[in-house]
Amino acid sequence: MLLLKEYLEKKGKKTIFLSLDFESDKQYFISQNALLKKLNLEFGKEKGYVFIDEIQRKENTGLFLKGIYDLNLPYKFIVSGSGSIELKEKIHESLVGRKRIFELNPVSFEEFVNFKTNYRYDKKLNEFFEIEKEKTETFLKEYLNFGGYPRVILEEKLEEKIKIIDEIFRSYLEKDISYLLKVERIDAFSSLIKILASQIGKLINYSEISSTLGISIQSVKNYLWYAEKTFVIQRLTPYFKNPKKEITKSPTVYFYDLGLKNFALDLFGKIDFSTGNGFLFQNFIFNILKEKIRFTGAKIHFWRTKDKAEVDFVVDFGKKFCR
Repeated sequence: MLLLKEYLEKKGKKTIFLSLDFESDKQYFISQNALLKKLNLEFGKEKGYVFIDEIQRKENTGLFLKGIYDLNLPYKFIVSGSGSIELKEKIHESLVGRKRIFELNPVSFEEFVNFKTNYRYDKKLNEFFEIEKEKTETFLKEYLNFGGYPRVILEEKLEEKIKIIDEIFRSYLEKDISYLLKVERIDAFSSLIKILASQIGKLINYSEISSTLGISIQSVKNYLWYAEKTFVIQRLTPYFKNPKKEITKSPTVYFYDLGLKNFALDLFGKIDFSTGNGFLFQNFIFNILKEKIRFTGAKIHFWRTKDKAEVDFVVDFGKKFCR
């Protein structure tokens, strides 16, 4: 957002950056009128770009933004917040037709290699992978160990990387899960993340997890939903031509970030590739596939028979599918 703000200002555009994390900015979000007065002070009737960070801290976000949008003012809003915004608000008023959503995933492996090589091979990464096999393997091992959170990538020292990923995980539990979602059993939720991290690519057994954590099956399903909506995990359903079966059958789970998955198992920076890490690599492949099919309308599933023959990933394009 700050880079976009800088880009617009260089083009002579007027901008303002507000954050609900800043005490001094919270006064502008007491009411729609309070924010409009501030924007009128900054822009008047001229066009302006309004950047708002941490919007999930505002009550009734949907209604608040919709009311301002419908005034047809010459302001464009660029708003950011965690995935928990939808959970917290339950979207009292839809912004359908009034918004475009951008999801920022962790840094991909290609982005990671570009950064590590100072973008020297930006347009010819495939050639780089083919020729520089040793360097590619080194980068891959680092990425599989530490994942794609930007602050983790930027830090050079292992000790600092650990502190950063620890802070990310604790902040997630304390802010998103405890404070915003009002989950009382934080210990059970944290343990669930560890269980999921140890069962990548395996069928979810709700009864078994329920018994292990000492919570109801419905709570397990709720917690899984929370973890998915806050961009920690993604569930993968089995491939069936009958949509009802697809919905009712047990899913498998993959993590958005490999570093967080490793941290949950106390393996952050400790992955030993000599013993094999097939499921970790499987998660890596899933994340690549997910990135490749963005905006195509395709869906990823897995496929298994009663005799336990399986295909890890089936990409369904509607009229055809690939495996």
